[in-house]
Parts: sequence; structure tokens; C-alpha cells
Amino acid sequence: MNEPKKFRPVRELNHFEPGEYSPYRFFSAERWAEFRADTPLTLTEDEVSRLRSLNDPIDLDEVRRIYLSLSRLLYAHVEASKMLFDQRKHFLALPNEFKTPFIIGIAGSVAVGKSTTARILKELLRRWSGSPKVDLITTDGFLLPNAELEQANLMERKGFPESYDVGAVLKFLSDIKAGRPDVKAPCYSHLTYDVIPGEFVAIDRPDILIFEGINVLQVRDLPENGQMIPFVSDFFDFSIYIDAQEDQIHEWYVDRFMRLRDTAFKNPQSFFHRHSSVSKEAALAIANGLWENTNLKNLRENILPTRPRADLILRKGTNHLIEQVALRKL
Repeated sequence: MNEPKKFRPVRELNHFEPGEYSPYRFFSAERWAEFRADTPLTLTEDEVSRLRSLNDPIDLDEVRRIYLSLSRLLYAHVEASKMLFDQRKHFLALPNEFKTPFIIGIAGSVAVGKSTTARILKELLRRWSGSPKVDLITTDGFLLPNAELEQANLMERKGFPESYDVGAVLKFLSDIKAGRPDVKAPCYSHLTYDVIPGEFVAIDRPDILIFEGINVLQVRDLPENGQMIPFVSDFFDFSIYIDAQEDQIHEWYVDRFMRLRDTAFKNPQSFFHRHSSVSKEAALAIANGLWENTNLKNLRENILPTRPRADLILRKGTNHLIEQVALRKL
């Protein structure tokens, strides 16, 4: 008589690793590159250099290797979304209904390369046949102003879920999905490290919206009465998580801080200007302290736990380039 199959407790399963229970298909970067097919390369080396963030080594080869296949995949999802919309419009007998924007969410830790990914994708997507209108918004503008964070004793938790105006985020995405024109998003200054009072950017019914931020896949406690309270990710049609080992992100964060110390921090208007005149040893101590006390805590408590909610996970290696891709099974 055969013995019953033994199962490991669910708590022991790591759904990011390939295995029987994983909801993802895993590909090496080399295998993923093969899915490019005939997707054209529409960016130049100069354009990639302009789009990448400080300390991000992405080049045209990385675009060929990773982003052309990703562009092709997203094209398939956008087209499938249009077909489903047409079928539902027919089902509900809504002849005057217009297709609302396809929203792509991009999440991941600070210093992991989200902004570069978002900008590269924006340029590739807007160069598809038909020239769709593609807009990009980051969640930085939805942070509470520094004055409010200081009053609530939250400056050291800036970037944590409680430091955002979640209501404003949900209203923005709801208005986008409703197809409303000129939806305003607040602007943020990385120089002053604060929201810019009274300054907004208007998003006018794009075909595709890329929404990038560290906590965009974050969930909240479910209400006991079952009342519907949307999550930010409820408005996403596709989501991407940029991943890397914790120690690597730490190294990239500190290296970026030290580079900014020699550049942007020297501007007297910079929030971090005081760090530009300290010794290298003191600056390293400050950078490591910011990582340990704020960014690492946020990564462990809030950001990394949302990784399994993504449709696609781009895993970076020590050279800051993608080494593995995980795509959620359909």
C-alpha cells in the first residue's frame, strides 16, 4: 500500500524559487531574451544613457536582452485587454463606452532601479505601432509634505505606507480608470526632498499609464465587515517587481548616496546639503544609518512582502543587470 504523500507546511514554501508550488515560470536572462522575436529596437545608446538613473549601468545590450521581450509581452497584454473590453462592452450593451487606460505598476526597494525601468518602458511602449500615448507617474508626489511628517513624527518613516496620502493616490487612479481628462498628480522635488506646494502635472487620458513607487503593491488589513476598500494595485492591469539581494541593494544605496554627496548635495538648496561638507567616513556612516534605520526596515516590513503579488519579477545580479525573470502563470 502506497504511503500518503507528505506536504511541507505552507510557511516553508518560497514561492519565488522554481518548484512544484510556485505560481511563476522562471527564465534566465538569456532564455528570456529569446522571446524578443522580431520586436524592433527603437532606442539608441544615447537615449538609454539619458534615461538611466545615477549609478545604473543599463545599456543597449540590456535593453535587447530584457526589455524588448518585456515590451512584446506587454503589447500582448494590452491587446488582450482591448479585446476583453470590447467583449464586455457588447455583453453589457454599452455602445458609447470608451476603453480606459492600461495601468502598469512598478514596485521595489529604493536604489534597485525602478525609475530606470519605468523610463525605458515608457519610451519603448510609446514607439509601438500606432504610437500610443504613454504617461509615467511616480508616487513621490503623493507623499505627505515634510511639515506634516515632522508634526506626526514620521520623518524617519518617510517612504513607509503611512507617509503617503493614500486617499489622494486612490482618487488619482480612480479618475484615470474612469477616463476623466486632465487628472492632476502632485509634483515632488528630489532637491528639496519635499512635495512642491501647488504644483501639479495633468494626465490627460493616456492609452497606458506607468505608476512607479516602492509601495504600490502594498495591501492593508481587510475590514471585518467585508466593506470594499480598494488597494492601489486594484487599479493595475499588470505589475512588475524589481528584485535583488538585500546586501546588493544596500551597496547600491550607499554608493548612490556617496555619488550624490559629490554632485546634487553640493547645491545649497538641497535638503541633504549638510552632508556634502562632512568627511567621507562621516558620510558613509550617515548613508549606512539611513539604510539601516529607514530603508532596510521599509524593505523588510512593507516592500519585499509584496513581491509575490507581482505579475512579473525582474531579479538583478551583482552587476545591477537582470539575471532572472519570473512570470506569473496564467
